[in-house]
Amino acid sequence: MKLLKDILYKAGLLEVTGTTNLAIASVCSDSRKADKDCLFVAVRGTQSDGHKFIAKVVDEGAVAVVCEEFPAELNSKVTYIKVKDSSFALGIIASNFYDNPSEKLKLVGVTGTNGKTTTVTLLFNLYRSLGFKAGLLSTVKNRINNDVLEATHTTPDPIQLNALLAQMVEKGCTHCFMEVSSHALVQNRIAGLKFIVAVFTNITHDHLDYHKTFEEYIRAKKRFFDTLPDDAFALSNKDDANGDIMLQNCRAKKKFYSLRSVADFKCRIMENQFSGLLLNMDGSELWTKLIGSFNAYNMLAAYSVAILLKEDKTNVLTTLSSLSPVEGRFQHLRTGNGIIGIVDYAHTPDALSNVLKTIRDIRTGNEQVITVVGCGGDRDAAKRPIMAEIACELSNRVLITSDNPRSEDPEAIIRDMQKGVPPLHYKKVLSITDRKEAIRTACSLASPGDIILVAGKGHEKYQEIKGVKHPFDDMEILKQNLETTEK
Repeated sequence: MKLLKDILYKAGLLEVTGTTNLAIASVCSDSRKADKDCLFVAVRGTQSDGHKFIAKVVDEGAVAVVCEEFPAELNSKVTYIKVKDSSFALGIIASNFYDNPSEKLKLVGVTGTNGKTTTVTLLFNLYRSLGFKAGLLSTVKNRINNDVLEATHTTPDPIQLNALLAQMVEKGCTHCFMEVSSHALVQNRIAGLKFIVAVFTNITHDHLDYHKTFEEYIRAKKRFFDTLPDDAFALSNKDDANGDIMLQNCRAKKKFYSLRSVADFKCRIMENQFSGLLLNMDGSELWTKLIGSFNAYNMLAAYSVAILLKEDKTNVLTTLSSLSPVEGRFQHLRTGNGIIGIVDYAHTPDALSNVLKTIRDIRTGNEQVITVVGCGGDRDAAKRPIMAEIACELSNRVLITSDNPRSEDPEAIIRDMQKGVPPLHYKKVLSITDRKEAIRTACSLASPGDIILVAGKGHEKYQEIKGVKHPFDDMEILKQNLETTEK
């Protein structure tokens, strides 16, 4: 139980009716979770407006309500608090309710279109290997040291987020590495958190279904750096076209990493093979099992964070070289007859281009590159033809298929993708709605030595169709079909 007056600290109060000397058992922003002695924060969301449920939560036992507008009828037994922005207030309140756990950890946030999951996972595994207890908040999974928790969002809501951080503190974690999505930034999910390092990886075409314009998407990412305190580090990719823009007007200590430009942290690719990368990292050689120039950036970002946090350079490089690739990120296998199968989460034009260009750089030139690719439903439709065009330009054969169609007709999504197929490449493209059948067909088309890329879903173990998540594992299906081709 916490006193209401304590958890309202810095929440931006405009008006209060009732007493703040109340004991609060829990905080919620979902009316379905309202309970006796709770504080309800009415947030205007993309799907519903919490203000419509104030009367309901009071009936359920809520003793206090935070809102942007008071309801027409006030219950004399309930305290009502008016704020300018209830989503921002929710972040502050959640942090206060859980005793501001981010201030008791070294919290590192990573934002960008691509590379977030790999970078935070590398950092988590690096620090665990260096002997620290650490937490991880990522698209793939959440971790509290040895404990693995399911991840439902790239960045959880403020209540769940602070609850997880509080558990990390309770279990002795000293560091936490988390992905920070653009949605989370716009929705104030990280309000109230104190970051010691914020990392920008890159920004490319994505989420325009939500942000509407690329400029708005950039502004969303930039909010992360604009709000950093002056004792934090802001680390940005100098090679990205918006790497400098991200840190404009940022009060934190600015640092840059780069493969191509003058920067605080430098890396050079010396060898790039299917077995891994040989890198020169700030003057020292490093071999890693990760593949591709995009992973060189991820490794460099992780290295840079560790050095900013004053870890020993030799220990960091030695440990990074021992780390394995992240599940579903350029995860590959090789059959007995030399066919290489690759599963990657690439679901943006830039990510797909990066993966296919990496394959192009490594291949000998005699083998076929066969790409299986789809686009998700209820998401940015503008990228669909672009994804298909990139696949055609950088592959010998392309199978356009379903990804997670969600509520959309998968064949309509495929038709959108087909609009991007240049006439020159019509003959190399097959459209197969059933993803499992598309993967099977790709395997049947492959000859010894060929390379099959299955892009878009990566680590996911489901396919979402009409609101139902069906078991589906790209790597497992690829393995099964490649084993069949060997027999």
